[in-house]
Amino acid sequence: MVLLIILVLLLVALALASTYRLVMLRRGGTAAIVRSLPAKGHGGGWRHGLIRYDEDSLVFYKLSSLRLGPDFSMRRLGVEVGSRRNPDGDEFDIMAEDIAIVEVSDGHGSYELALDRGARAAFLSWVESRPSERIRRRPSF
Repeated sequence: MVLLIILVLLLVALALASTYRLVMLRRGGTAAIVRSLPAKGHGGGWRHGLIRYDEDSLVFYKLSSLRLGPDFSMRRLGVEVGSRRNPDGDEFDIMAEDIAIVEVSDGHGSYELALDRGARAAFLSWVESRPSERIRRRPSF
């Protein structure tokens, strides 16, 4: 009987987590396909999800995750944009021809973002419009 109660409580917790994640994803964002670097194999490790921007950070939510918060985040001032390339080989199985892959990193990790033309323009505009370090005031003590 106790085992049955524990099982029901676990199922309820899983249902609540799934519902919360669904609500978070339905709030909107920019569709993206992301993988962590270094990647295993040429076409592996890609995850579909949503990117959201705010003033200081980018957050990524995987579609297949039950994590309550974002799966990773990047601080705007730390983002470094690296090389760009087109998909090749078996990457075309999950990406269209108009997708561009951009390598990005911050102090905590490196990623590849596969974005369509509009999403890539939005991402690069967000990065390039960040304030310069010289403009930002530093507290003087």
